[in-house]
Amino acid sequence: MRLLIYEPSFRRLAGSIPPLGVEPVLMSDAGELSLHGASVTAETAGVEAAWANAEVFFGPAARAYSVAMLKSPTLRWLQSGAAGFDHPIFGQLVARGVQLTTSHGQAVGMAEYVLAGVLDHLQRGPERRAAQAGHEWRRLPFREIMGSRWVIVGFGAIGEGVAVRARAFGARVTGVRRAKAPHPSADSIASLTDLPALLPTADVVVLACPLTPETHHLADAAFFAAMKPSAVLVNVGRGGLVDEPALLAALESGAPGHAVLDVFETEPLPPESPFWDHPRVSLTAHASGVTNGQSARNDELFLENLGRYVRGEPLLHLADPKDVLGGG
Repeated sequence: MRLLIYEPSFRRLAGSIPPLGVEPVLMSDAGELSLHGASVTAETAGVEAAWANAEVFFGPAARAYSVAMLKSPTLRWLQSGAAGFDHPIFGQLVARGVQLTTSHGQAVGMAEYVLAGVLDHLQRGPERRAAQAGHEWRRLPFREIMGSRWVIVGFGAIGEGVAVRARAFGARVTGVRRAKAPHPSADSIASLTDLPALLPTADVVVLACPLTPETHHLADAAFFAAMKPSAVLVNVGRGGLVDEPALLAALESGAPGHAVLDVFETEPLPPESPFWDHPRVSLTAHASGVTNGQSARNDELFLENLGRYVRGEPLLHLADPKDVLGGG
């Protein structure tokens, strides 16, 4: 079995790749492919599997790597280093019958990011820092997480990670997902159709679900109108989950009280965007999962799935083609 892999990734993982039956097809920084030291093309390399991690997609060979996957007629399995699957290339490959497996290596960092963002707002972090900078001895009362109600939309690895951490602070958590069976990390489980009844009681609403036709602009004017004026909205899913003009209007009207945003419909966020300077917005540059532990966890999952693929065993975190192709 031939594996398409970015050369720096292969050098890092060479000692851990199963020795039997795996031939690496390496892509260099210049976008050139080689097999056993000889130059090959995507059409003739006979690639059956590919490892598409952040190292390649944020490196100089990103475009060439994408083209190689699309041009490979023999590709059967793609391990992605991302949690989502809304990028067009995934749909193109899955439409050809390629199996797509996603990664949850970002879940730890993203869950910590959510708690940090909410805590900073509840504990009036900007005011504290301003008081320190101004040498002002000010006692600022703050809101506790203890006893607060959290609604987490999307209860996969990221949502579960948020729930575990929030409950450790004493929050009550409702997880929103398709399967309504009870989950040990949540006090209750609900579906998307239950949101209108849940939002008016929620102190924190976290968006951690994939972007699909069903969830596009899930957070719209009606969604915000149902939220409490003191509530905090956190979006670590995808920018398309939020109707951004509706959110700006809602923030101006006072509900939600604050938004912690890591993702936007247009990225990078344009310099003229009103989100940058909005007093009720904390934002970051799609960085909630960029941590010191992400790469190692992604590598671990890739190696586990590679072994499973070679042995003909079921793959972990296999994406449903209906979701990837927009079937909801």
